[in-house]
Amino acid sequence: RSGQWQSSRCFHSSRQEMKPQRATFLVACIVCAVSNEIANGATSDAEDADLAPKVKMLEKFVALQQAKLEKKRQTIKNAEETLKQLQFDVNNVEGRRLAEDTRTPSIFEEYDKDHRKYTDVENLQSAMDHLWLILCGALVMFMQAGFAMVESGCCRAKNVQNILLKNLTDVCVGTIGWLFFGWAIAQGGPHGDTYRKSFFGTEEFFGVGFLTPVKGHGYEPSNKMLNWFFQWAFCSAASTIVSGGVAERVNFPGYCVFSLLMTGFVYPVVVAWTWGYGWLAEMNDVGYMDFAGSGIVHMAGGVAALVGAIIAGPRTGRFDSPHMPQEFDPHSLPLIVLGTMILWFGWYGFNCGSTLSMNKASTGMLAAQVAMNTTIAGATGGLTVFMIRLNRLHKYDIGGFCNGILAGLVSITAGCSNVTCLSAFIIAVIGGILYDGCSCLMRVLKIDDPIDAFAVHGCGGAWGTIAAALLDWGLYSNHYNGWNGWSCATIEIDGKTVCNPGARGQGFAANLVEVLAIGAWVAAWSVVIFLPLRLSGFLRAADVVQEKGFDSAKHSPSKAYVMTH
Repeated sequence: RSGQWQSSRCFHSSRQEMKPQRATFLVACIVCAVSNEIANGATSDAEDADLAPKVKMLEKFVALQQAKLEKKRQTIKNAEETLKQLQFDVNNVEGRRLAEDTRTPSIFEEYDKDHRKYTDVENLQSAMDHLWLILCGALVMFMQAGFAMVESGCCRAKNVQNILLKNLTDVCVGTIGWLFFGWAIAQGGPHGDTYRKSFFGTEEFFGVGFLTPVKGHGYEPSNKMLNWFFQWAFCSAASTIVSGGVAERVNFPGYCVFSLLMTGFVYPVVVAWTWGYGWLAEMNDVGYMDFAGSGIVHMAGGVAALVGAIIAGPRTGRFDSPHMPQEFDPHSLPLIVLGTMILWFGWYGFNCGSTLSMNKASTGMLAAQVAMNTTIAGATGGLTVFMIRLNRLHKYDIGGFCNGILAGLVSITAGCSNVTCLSAFIIAVIGGILYDGCSCLMRVLKIDDPIDAFAVHGCGGAWGTIAAALLDWGLYSNHYNGWNGWSCATIEIDGKTVCNPGARGQGFAANLVEVLAIGAWVAAWSVVIFLPLRLSGFLRAADVVQEKGFDSAKHSPSKAYVMTH
């Protein structure tokens, strides 16, 4: 800093001493004087003869002053360049020092030889990352309100309170499951240099290890609290998907058992294999690609909902007569539309937040790409299903429109960061078609899924995972990006780093294995959980309760709506 100040002082001093304006002013005065003399001078030959030497002398003087001015201009230019270089060096000296300083940054600064204080840049980057993920995590959590509105609107009015109870339970019981066991299994160690060494995590149960005691100071925090919060929001969403698939016929205590096991074990193992740097991440050169969870979150929840719906059986009277289905129509389309819009709004936290940071220009641009693709997919999926239903029914199906929007959003979730906007449109069109086909197939098979949880999240999630590899934006330039964001997956050939020509096939293989592995794991454990509950009579509610309605039989007050006339 002292050297910079001295250099700046010398520079400003030299500028004051040179003062080229003074020389210019002197030349101007001389020129004016000579001009006046010429204007007022005599016309005699003798006077003309006396004037010629003066003009020559003036020309020499002007030329000399111009040379001096040019020299001083060059000196000033050199001084300015020197000052800029000194300023650049000072601004980067901290970065060079950190490159050589391998000590761990600490909020307690240099309390021992192994720690140092956070730099201004590190402080800003950490604050931005925390602000970004807390905001996005809150948006994902707000999606629970959307699920509650969609599910309660899709069911009958006599069961609304029971639906809302299960949604609240998913959040609260899911939080306990994630705290006690889920985080440790999903993200806990041990890890190697990059990937985990075990089938799932075995460290940091109950949040142990998030803080490090520092003798004489207090506790050193980590970013694990931030990651815990953001990942918890995803865990709760995966569990809530299931509640809609088994709505209106499952007992509350039995569902609580499933919710706890889903959030505490089944879903966390899926995360351990994927986002937790497990075996799916290292199965080949590029690993799987599921940016925000088409397979990890949505397909997992959708498969569990399918298994639960099959084992619990259809609602009493659901398929007994061709005329009975009308009695099971959604009781409130306004709630469904409201819930859909809330979910769409929260999806920006779901997808954009999966950048996991916001401290570089490239990351901000990637989040914008994700937001654009998410918007396109939601709109396209909704319009696709709306047109399909209009062509088939010759009437407007608002419920189908809403589920089409959700199907488009689910489909783009895996590939929202690595596909073009055109690919996002194609993915959503196919996702909408698959949703409608799966929904029709479920009714043909007489599998009672009141909110089409499997058709939206299961089918859409599986397709979205496959599409993320098939339509990676390297498709148009013969390479594959995957997790690399704006850059291609690379490989070294003859000592040179080039785009990996075989990455696309490896990415597709990894994503196909992801779909099969997650589907098999979740289906198997859902059977293990739901089947004993059903056989023991702990899962399915009695027919009399279903006919009367859960609100009247189990809740106080006895109905969700109070109608006055």
